[in-house]
Amino acid sequence: MRPSSHTYRTGRVTCFIMNCAAILILTTSCFSWTSAIYLPNRQATKKLKYLLEPPVYAEVTSPRGGNATLPCVLRFKPSHYNVKWTKLEPLRRGSENIVMITNGSAHKPYGLLGPRASLRKAHAMDASLRLSNLELEDVGRYRCELINGIEDESVIITLEIEGMVFPYQSKNGRYKFTYQEAKEACVEQDGTLATFKQLYRAWTEGLDWCNAGWLVDGTVHYPILHPRAECGGELLPGIRSYGPRDRIRDHFDAFCFTSRTTGFVFFVGGPLTFGEAVQVCRGEGGELALVGQLYSAWRFLSYDRCNGGWLKDGSVRFPITTPRERCGDIPEAGVRTFGYPNKTLRLYGAYCYR
Repeated sequence: MRPSSHTYRTGRVTCFIMNCAAILILTTSCFSWTSAIYLPNRQATKKLKYLLEPPVYAEVTSPRGGNATLPCVLRFKPSHYNVKWTKLEPLRRGSENIVMITNGSAHKPYGLLGPRASLRKAHAMDASLRLSNLELEDVGRYRCELINGIEDESVIITLEIEGMVFPYQSKNGRYKFTYQEAKEACVEQDGTLATFKQLYRAWTEGLDWCNAGWLVDGTVHYPILHPRAECGGELLPGIRSYGPRDRIRDHFDAFCFTSRTTGFVFFVGGPLTFGEAVQVCRGEGGELALVGQLYSAWRFLSYDRCNGGWLKDGSVRFPITTPRERCGDIPEAGVRTFGYPNKTLRLYGAYCYR
């Protein structure tokens, strides 16, 4: 069985076939094209009186499991005030998305992020928010809002988690996920549905993928570096977009986002059936690896192995950092896949995670 390449810059995948009658109407009737330039939120142009702007760093990037400080510094204090930290997007993280409220002397955490949130308090004018043990879902935009009942004002800081995007398809075939199913599938593979910004960055780093997939905001896109007829026509490279889709009735693949892991992936030789692979990994003190864990090992640890191995979802894949003959016959690095073979086949090894 010849593997396909679930990887960056691949051109040998099952591509999405457009059903429109003419290329000229593709951008209006099937999808829109965008150059995928990310435009950060712009606040009102009024000059802030109390808060420092820009807030030292408008964007903070940290690894999963690490800590991050979102800066918010006062120029001077009004006589009575509160500072409220709120997570704006992409996902709700508690009641009204509030993370922390402080009056300068006391503070109160809120919601799911509250137990991992604290104030830096480096000096008397410091209202910066510290988040510990970062999770993939923490990514997004946060607002630091000073409230004194007269001249409320705010600054916005973006938190990014170091990671990567990988495309994911149902074991039942192409375009089988509703939005909720795509979201759950990513979580099951040690990831989350990607944001548009994460997909855009992946595209700039080489992700070329011909199947459309859900993003966390309910929109559907696919990234094209090498335009071709079977992938939307000879339009310019970019993020091809279907825009917002019906989250219940429409079905697509998923673009998942994952990050570094605390454990490691290792290979156990076969040949093994799927059931035997499960037992072998347990015998080694681990379990079959998730797809996101294999991608993480490939991307962040340069894991390279020219052997097909079972993963926990029943797929067979292998990671290639240095492309070479008889290792997928594809010139780009990436994670190759044999799809979802019959689990009784005794042909492959196992990728375990411990």
